[in-house]
Amino acid sequence: MTSIAMAADTSVGRRKWPAHIVVFLAPAFLVYTAFSIYPLIDTIWLSLYTTDDTGQSHFIGLGNFVTLLTDPVWSGPFWNAFRNNSIFFAIHMVVQTSIGLALAALLSLPRLRGAGIYRTLLFMPTMLSVVIIGFVWQLILSPLWGISKGFLTSFGLGALFAPWLGQEGTALITVSLISVWQFVGIPMILIYAALINIPDDLIDAATVDGAPPFYVFWQIRLPLVYPTLGVVSILTFVGNFNAFDLIYAMKGAQAGPNGATDILGTFFYRTFFGYQLQTGNPTMGAAVATMMLFIILVGVLIYLFGVQRKLQHHLA
Repeated sequence: MTSIAMAADTSVGRRKWPAHIVVFLAPAFLVYTAFSIYPLIDTIWLSLYTTDDTGQSHFIGLGNFVTLLTDPVWSGPFWNAFRNNSIFFAIHMVVQTSIGLALAALLSLPRLRGAGIYRTLLFMPTMLSVVIIGFVWQLILSPLWGISKGFLTSFGLGALFAPWLGQEGTALITVSLISVWQFVGIPMILIYAALINIPDDLIDAATVDGAPPFYVFWQIRLPLVYPTLGVVSILTFVGNFNAFDLIYAMKGAQAGPNGATDILGTFFYRTFFGYQLQTGNPTMGAAVATMMLFIILVGVLIYLFGVQRKLQHHLA
């Protein structure tokens, strides 16, 4: 009996490693390495170098980062872009998440007719090209030929109209709200999927006990979608601190007026590729990209080790 067991153990130990797993994983691994891992490592490595007037590269370690954070020529635009990016993210977190939650709650009502049509219409802007979105909203908000002034005037609010995209105090908020309008469908769908997966027994039990609909939503349904709200928050954070295309489409690489809509994405573009009179600096551009990566990593780590643990403790 012992010899049979030893023979079985030997056969298990000699069992061939499933090579087919490598065959299936290899294409995805190679593509991910070529288009994500290698560019990331190469960008970080490039940020540790500088180029002299002759075009020769020299290793300077963290010198580019010191220059970026302390030299007034670089630190002023960088901190301005970081501040604007933080405001851009805050508007999305407050406005977009709140609207997405409200829309998801309305669409999850069992007696709502045409919910599928509403979901499609609300999600459609997300699928549109950013260039089209930027161009259309520029036409709508234009003081010369836009329809926004006439629309407000028809409701007796014509005095509130202003060139919002052309004023430093309102340009960033306006672009942020346009971005919210375009991408509100993503948190709406995610939260909606979480709401409809809540067991009906919990809702029925609360209803039978006499709980009003608002109480059911606030005390039962909302806590159960906290994990989804956490996912929405981290996706919004990563997406906003990688944002570039909408502001570039509407305000150009200069992100005017006077840098009022400049975020880290547009600042990186000007630094790396150059724009108009500003010459490109690949090593400083790589430093900016690395700082963006660092900011995103810090935000993700705060979520994983702070927010997510609290959510797990709350649900436990």
